[in-house]
Amino acid sequence: MRTLTYAFTRRLLLGNLLFLTAIVFSNSAMAQESDEFSWWQSVKNRVDNIVDNGEGALYVSGLAHHGRHTYTAEKLAQLNEHAWGLGYGKTLRNDSGNDESLYAFVIKDSHDHPQYMAGYAYEWVYQIPHTPLELGGGYTAMLMSRQDYFDSVPFPVALPVASIGTKRVKLMFSYVPRFSGKNNGDVLLVFGRIEL
Repeated sequence: MRTLTYAFTRRLLLGNLLFLTAIVFSNSAMAQESDEFSWWQSVKNRVDNIVDNGEGALYVSGLAHHGRHTYTAEKLAQLNEHAWGLGYGKTLRNDSGNDESLYAFVIKDSHDHPQYMAGYAYEWVYQIPHTPLELGGGYTAMLMSRQDYFDSVPFPVALPVASIGTKRVKLMFSYVPRFSGKNNGDVLLVFGRIEL
């Protein structure tokens, strides 16, 4: 059974594609093209830098909180909020003091099926004075595969991310906004990132 209409699905895909394109082109390093240094080369260099110089990180998931005002009581009773999952990635603290990550992650989705995700995250990091703690806020752009969307064909998604913790251990959050009507979206995913 389809949970989204065809027209809405097209708008969602187009919106994500436009948003991901805007992210790529808005980066000042990518915007400063020259004849011998294209934006694609900049993307490849960034990925290589994270893979070569980033710290390995373990991702552990366990909670997907569904908005109580978005879902009916009957639907909430059917949904899984124990989004157990595991992933691996690389995180680089860049020259600006912010975190750039590449990751692959699989969790148990709201319907107890595997949800596969792989992508890039950027977080602006703010040190909390006189403590080892830091706050982070940013975005992730990823490909996701879910059984209930597009018959498991991976699709692009851009979502906000936030974190609190130390450089090596963070409690992280990502939010899927409400799509339309009842019983869609409005999900807070809580997970941890532990640098190895």
